[in-house]
Amino acid sequence: MEEILKNLPEKAKDKHKENKKFFSKLRKKAPKDLDRQMQEMHQEEFSRTNCLDCANCCKTTGPLFTNKDIERISKHLKQKPQQFIEQYLRIDEDNDYVLQQVPCTFLAADNYCLIYDVRPKACREFPHTDRKDFHKISNLTIKNTAICPAAYNIVEEMKRRMKN
Repeated sequence: MEEILKNLPEKAKDKHKENKKFFSKLRKKAPKDLDRQMQEMHQEEFSRTNCLDCANCCKTTGPLFTNKDIERISKHLKQKPQQFIEQYLRIDEDNDYVLQQVPCTFLAADNYCLIYDVRPKACREFPHTDRKDFHKISNLTIKNTAICPAAYNIVEEMKRRMKN
């Protein structure tokens, strides 16, 4: 996995232009069953990929925390929301709550999440490859191909299946 993660940003960069072109076409004319196909590719990929072997998303990026996330997590940690915010979060340039630092404070040495059952929505949905209206988040998906080997593989499989 270390070797894959070491090469992933470069591989994603090499495919960036090709991916932009692919998603541009997809946005203009998405197949009617795109969401179903994405669910299928997502499930196939994650039947082979174990996030606990990687956790690169937790090591290199921080999720956005919604107010609901903050309420749920702070309750779980038996803190007041304001205490949780002061201890773990900051406001970013988009005025969103994000972690003060990465890797994620809640990532254990064995790649398990210490707050898995109450983790932020952004973490639950990452890498967003099984999302409805998938074609509308192409920029996010392209960005995620440099972080998540599964997202990279899913996009490559999409391009292979949807060749015109």
